[in-house]
Amino acid sequence: MTRSEFRRMALSFPETTEKAHMNHPDFRVAGKIFATVGYPDPDWAMVKLTSEQQMEFVNSDPAAFVPVKGAWGRKGATNVNLRAAKKPIVHSALTAAWCNVAPRNLARTFEADL
Repeated sequence: MTRSEFRRMALSFPETTEKAHMNHPDFRVAGKIFATVGYPDPDWAMVKLTSEQQMEFVNSDPAAFVPVKGAWGRKGATNVNLRAAKKPIVHSALTAAWCNVAPRNLARTFEADL
């Protein structure tokens, strides 16, 4: 998966905007970050998962998903190795991350349409 593909996928979620945080692009819904790309280097991204979701993704594809180092990682922030990641599982991780931060009504409407 490429950075461009990750970006397009992240922007495909309802009411998502792209901004910048710490000198790399991030993706937000209702002003809250659910994903970033280009950190810790250009071949990586991050999705904001719960700790339980993080464990599921890391266990299902440890070459593609790695907890972020430090406190953020212990809270569910998960790095995505774009070179190793497959589109369907990244889409699932982005969906979870988006639903985690989206306003409840918007997330419920989105989930109902899946």
